[in-house]
Amino acid sequence: MRAIKAGASVLALSMLLATGACADDESDTPSGGNATAGAGGSIKEGLSVAFLPKQVNNPYFTTSDNGGKAAVEEFKGEYKEVGPSEASASSQVSYINTLTQQGSDVIVISANDPNAICGAIGQARQGGAKVVTFDSDTNKDCRDLFVNQVTAQGIAENQVKLISDQIGGAGKIAILSATANATNQNAWIDLMKTELKKPEYSKIELVTVAYGNDDDQKSFQETQGLLASYPDLKGIISPTTVGVAAAARYLSGSQYKGKVALTGLGTPNQMREFVKDGTVKNFALWNPADLGYLAAYAGAALASGMITGKEGEKFTAGKLGEYTIGADSVVVLGPPTVFDSANIDQFNF
Repeated sequence: MRAIKAGASVLALSMLLATGACADDESDTPSGGNATAGAGGSIKEGLSVAFLPKQVNNPYFTTSDNGGKAAVEEFKGEYKEVGPSEASASSQVSYINTLTQQGSDVIVISANDPNAICGAIGQARQGGAKVVTFDSDTNKDCRDLFVNQVTAQGIAENQVKLISDQIGGAGKIAILSATANATNQNAWIDLMKTELKKPEYSKIELVTVAYGNDDDQKSFQETQGLLASYPDLKGIISPTTVGVAAAARYLSGSQYKGKVALTGLGTPNQMREFVKDGTVKNFALWNPADLGYLAAYAGAALASGMITGKEGEKFTAGKLGEYTIGADSVVVLGPPTVFDSANIDQFNF
């Protein structure tokens, strides 16, 4: 996400992406179905592409993996989704091992831990699989390519700006995260702490970081605990779709509704009722379906020998157009949208 320095920037960002992030309206994107990933040839038909999210039956990953499925169908590959029901550090290892044994061409994975799965990924790559991380990365030496939803700096700037605007630039805030080892969450939180040191945020105090483990009930309870421990809390940032929805549900039925601000990263369909009932003023997210879609095309381009993951290489991801690989073999989807009562009904994901 581009740096957000003022309210006008947030508005411009939202307007810029208002159509691009709409999952069910493709009229503003190039026509889909292009199986060409770049100038170096075309995607091989019949590639086996497996998606391994942090956890299955998580609405966010259901959406992102369905985006991947749509891409795999476009380039005539074979799609599957496997994964754990709980987002623990080593829970993905057995699934990677099975996919390796099955001879998967591409494994697309959102890592629960930056290092715990590296051994299994190494074996998969030795077996011929191309490994693309998305949403949450491993150590950069473990995988072939990382499809990042946004830059970590962009997320930090966005989240701090949104909460600051809602609490008038002053007061105590807390962060409700996912798991303590989540690569992306920790990177965002570290940068939020740095962002809060800026002069314009000098009157905001981050009192604690709580972990809901991307579990709805635990996130709900952690929100309750935060408000019990800090009765003068002014706001909560929850940069996880499960956490922000659970926190909104707690706030909406409590005495804190309208008094404690909440923002974070959530899907419009999860958060719509809480925006409309006044519990949440605004929040942000990229389109997870596009993230999965891009990751699938990136993996297919790798498996087809069209790219190697080196900085500067380009490939085309169907309806999303051309992308350039950056440093450390990272591809960035693009900036997220800020959702509020004025635009949330334009989106369906």
